[in-house]
Amino acid sequence: MKQKQLVDSPYEKKGDIIVQNKSRRKFFTQAAGLASIAAFAAACDKDDNNMSGAVDLGTGDFGILNYAYALEQLEAAFYTQVVATPYSGMNAVETSFMTDIRDHEIAHREFFKAALGTMAIKALEVDFSTITFTSRDSVLATAKAFEDLGVTAYNGAGYLIKDANYLLLAGKIVSVEARHAALIRELIAANSFLGDSVDSNSVNLSRTPDEVLAIAGTYIKTKINASNLPKG
Repeated sequence: MKQKQLVDSPYEKKGDIIVQNKSRRKFFTQAAGLASIAAFAAACDKDDNNMSGAVDLGTGDFGILNYAYALEQLEAAFYTQVVATPYSGMNAVETSFMTDIRDHEIAHREFFKAALGTMAIKALEVDFSTITFTSRDSVLATAKAFEDLGVTAYNGAGYLIKDANYLLLAGKIVSVEARHAALIRELIAANSFLGDSVDSNSVNLSRTPDEVLAIAGTYIKTKINASNLPKG
């Protein structure tokens, strides 16, 4: 049976694992400030979507932010499911790790949603029917794929961002995603935190938005139009 869900359902945290309340207020206050800019840009940004029924990510910096928002929706939905239905043999340490990562991804998702304001794309429908959530191997392999995909996505699109503030925020978020990727690799096999995630110069790999969305499309049911994103 296919497991489908909308990833914008309200979420109530128990405790404050990610940041303290003061930091969280600052985090979302900053997002609200960016949202006011997004609202102004919305009046100038026309929908050039040529894909019938697809969600258009938009253009310029806000297109890139929507691109990141789409990926954070996917990751948040995945880890929410992992924590809700623990795989067989998940111990207390792994539960703590997965819960922390879930909370990080939800915070990232909500930050982009707030920052984009009226420019934010809708909640995406996901399909995790190819993932066996009762299997540790299946969950960790998927987590590794998602985290590596997220890091390569930020690396491949960061240079397209024009606004220095947005670029700074993206850099901060991708550093957290890279920590997730290293942790998941260590859970799979000890001393494999780096693995095949870098090239021969020990530089992290990157992917274009088209490459990333082609991979993520396996799990995102909503059609996405990325044709209006800025090109390098």
